[in-house]
Amino acid sequence: MAGRPRAQTLDKVIFQTDWRAQAEHGGYYQAIAAGLYRQAGIDCDLRQGGPSLNTSQLLLAGRVDMIMSSSFEAFTYIREEAPFFTIAAIFQKDPQVLIGHPDTGLDGFDKLKGRPLLIGAGGRVTYWPFLRHKYGLSDSQVRPYNFNMAPFLADRNVVQQGFLSSEPYSIAQALGRPPVVLLIADAGFSAYQTTIAVSRRMASEKKDLVKRFVDASLEGWAQYLKGGPGVAAANALIKQANPEQTDDRIDYAIRVLNERGIVLSGDALQGGIGAMSAERWKSFYESMTEVDVLPRGLDVARAYSLEFVNKGIGKP
Repeated sequence: MAGRPRAQTLDKVIFQTDWRAQAEHGGYYQAIAAGLYRQAGIDCDLRQGGPSLNTSQLLLAGRVDMIMSSSFEAFTYIREEAPFFTIAAIFQKDPQVLIGHPDTGLDGFDKLKGRPLLIGAGGRVTYWPFLRHKYGLSDSQVRPYNFNMAPFLADRNVVQQGFLSSEPYSIAQALGRPPVVLLIADAGFSAYQTTIAVSRRMASEKKDLVKRFVDASLEGWAQYLKGGPGVAAANALIKQANPEQTDDRIDYAIRVLNERGIVLSGDALQGGIGAMSAERWKSFYESMTEVDVLPRGLDVARAYSLEFVNKGIGKP
């Protein structure tokens, strides 16, 4: 009598995102929906973030294996001598934007002078010093941003912050036509965003598992960016986790991620999705020390590892 087939033992990986489920996380949901993680021998526990959740603390405490992170957090790890680093950069361009009213002459960053700018606390210590220095802007222009569209809608001269795939959609619904959207990355702000951070110990001791997770995630992103019926199951998972997401909002997000080259541009054009380069890390760090956002003297090479990317996955 033939023996029973043995069930495959899957390696558990807990991955923590930085916000509630949305299309900006779609590649991970696609990797689950399409069975890419399971094919790689992985049981992925994908956990969504939210307000007041400190993902780095979860990583430090060992409650999760990897987190969605950023270039800035990678330098914080160096500064605080925390044993974590970046192993992939899903977004080649930071999706943060400044949004203006149409027909007000706002056709570039050089037209921001004199306009009230609604910028939150995070933006004031990251991209704002860069823009202020490059375009001769003034701190006197900055007003608090409280994640509310009302002040923007009430004054045609006001410019507010947002994320490419989110606020412009909502503002277009309110205005009845698309607003002006300035992608901060297009001004030369070269931070990687939606990165994957992991402990040095896990990257060393479970190198094959980390490689399998990264490869499956990158393939998930390659599939997800194609949109259409092939990502319907992933979108269903997103809507299940976050009912605020709608098909129209998700379709919009996928479209603008592609149109603006958020994932497929820069290093990814040669190295594939998730690609990074030592040159880009170095130039970003230097641009941030120049405007006193990051301290001088950090060992940039400790911020990242190129071991798990630049393999051409999803390369256009």
